[in-house]
Amino acid sequence: MQNSGKSATKVLIVDDHPVVLSGCRSLFASDNSVKIDEAADAKSGHRAYVARKPDVTVIDIKLPDVSGFELMRRIRKDDPDARIIMFSMNDDPAFVVRAIEMGAQGYVSKGDDPRMLVRAVRKVAAGENFISPQLAEAVTFSGASIKANPASLMTPRELEILRLLGRGDKIVEVADALEISYKTVANTTSLLKQKLGAKNHSDLIRIAVEMGLG
Repeated sequence: MQNSGKSATKVLIVDDHPVVLSGCRSLFASDNSVKIDEAADAKSGHRAYVARKPDVTVIDIKLPDVSGFELMRRIRKDDPDARIIMFSMNDDPAFVVRAIEMGAQGYVSKGDDPRMLVRAVRKVAAGENFISPQLAEAVTFSGASIKANPASLMTPRELEILRLLGRGDKIVEVADALEISYKTVANTTSLLKQKLGAKNHSDLIRIAVEMGLG
C-alpha cells in the first residue's frame, strides 16, 4: 500500500519479547503508510507515548514492570483519546471485557492469525473498535463464566496490586511500582483477602497465580 500524501500512521508497540517485536516489524515492513516505534516495558512505553503521540498503541498485558492494564490507565490519564489495542497471550473473556471497560479500542490474542493485528491497527487508527472474531464469540457466549471470574469483582487498581503480589513482589515493592503509598497497598491487600476469601497472604498469591496474573 503506497502512502498517498497522507502522513504515516504512527504505531507504538509495547512488548518485552524481541520475537514479538520482530514479528510486528515484519508484518508492517512492506507498508510505508505505517511507522513502528517500540518499547519494552511500561515505563519506557509511557515515555514513548508522551514523546511521540502515536495514532495507535499496541500493549502486551504482561510487561516486566507493571501490567499493560496499568500502562493503559496511565496513558489514558494523560490522553483520554488514546487509541489502544491490548495484545496478549491471555484470551480469557473476562480480561477482554476488562480491557474494553478500561477504554481499549481493540483486543487481539497472540494466538490469533498475525493478520488480525494488522486489521486491528487499521480499524483502530480509523476510529473503530476491533476484537478478533474468535475472542468476540468467546465473550458473547461466556456471560456466566465472566461474572464468576474473580477479575470481574476487582477494580483495575486491585487487579494490578494482586498481579504484582502474585509474581512475588513485597508490599513496599508494589507501592514503589505503582507510585502509591505503602498504606494504600496494605489496605487494598486486606480488602482483596476479604473479596477473594483468602485466609492469608500466601493464599492471595496462590489465587493470583491460578488466575494467570503473576
